[in-house]
Amino acid sequence: MTLFLPLAGNVKGRQGKRRPAVGTETGAPVGKKGRSSDLSSLKLPSHGYPTEHPFNKDGYRYILAEPDPHAPFRQEFDESNEWSGKPIPGWLYRSLCPGVVLLALHDRAPQLKIAEDRLAVTGEKGYCMVRATHGVSRGIWYWEASVEEMPEGAAARVGWGRRYANLQAPLGYDKFGYSWRSRKGTRFHESRGKHFSNSYGEGDTLGFLIVLPESHSTKYTPNTYKDRPLVKFKSHLYYEDKDNIQESLNNLKALAGSRIFFFKNGECQGEAFADVYQGCYYPSVSLHKNCTVSVNFGPNFKCPPNTDQSYRPMSEKAEEAICEQTMADLLYLAENEGKLRLDNFNL
Repeated sequence: MTLFLPLAGNVKGRQGKRRPAVGTETGAPVGKKGRSSDLSSLKLPSHGYPTEHPFNKDGYRYILAEPDPHAPFRQEFDESNEWSGKPIPGWLYRSLCPGVVLLALHDRAPQLKIAEDRLAVTGEKGYCMVRATHGVSRGIWYWEASVEEMPEGAAARVGWGRRYANLQAPLGYDKFGYSWRSRKGTRFHESRGKHFSNSYGEGDTLGFLIVLPESHSTKYTPNTYKDRPLVKFKSHLYYEDKDNIQESLNNLKALAGSRIFFFKNGECQGEAFADVYQGCYYPSVSLHKNCTVSVNFGPNFKCPPNTDQSYRPMSEKAEEAICEQTMADLLYLAENEGKLRLDNFNL
């Protein structure tokens, strides 16, 4: 059974230039007969995500959806009576891509407290984690985190995590994450810690650079969710996607030439990991007790890294992700046009 939890507080976010993140239309409520009552009636709150939403948990992920103006047969669907009492087809919607890189409100452990600008997080009790809204699977990317408060007994593990990294555990607990711990400067992956650098603490600014070379199996478009079922929660529509952790574990392959570097106050601490598993990596923060860490996804960094690597700030991923998601959706619609036509006319 999936548990839905409300988001505490009225969290506000920054507004990007593009359509997706703030003040945009989203999924419409579904009437008694299964039809949308008004596709333009609902607005997202100022922080860009519903204040009450389904967290990603219990083996399922929930992707906020909005009407797709490019979907074929939308007019026919709106005018047809053939769909009365039936679910809205997923291909009439699209996943909503945030227009700016921030800490994810939904893709986090619910006990973590996210700041109003979604650029800081405070922990509570045991280790738990939050991921950023965007991830990267190829190229050289960099982001920054600053330790704002670290009371006695608190700790942090920060770095890069994939979508299946356990949110109720420290980053680096499983095969899906690579982290740098505040205590003793230990680096962690798959719960194995190895000495890496001196410790870090309150007042330090940390940098995280990942190098992901392209390979023959590199994916250039993300998954489209148009073939997934739509579910309604608090008047918003979401794609429901089932996790398949075991399959992902079975398919793990090292990416030759990939590397992760950590920086402290702009100074490189060396190569932390090499030949990491191929996949999509998200900036990730895991905290123990009431430690507070702020994040900076660029383009202007507090402590620019002293490196010869030609990196891109994570902030640039937002617009690129919109283009990639749009291409994935268009490819799905083009490849399935015949099937969608049959479905639309209920043949």
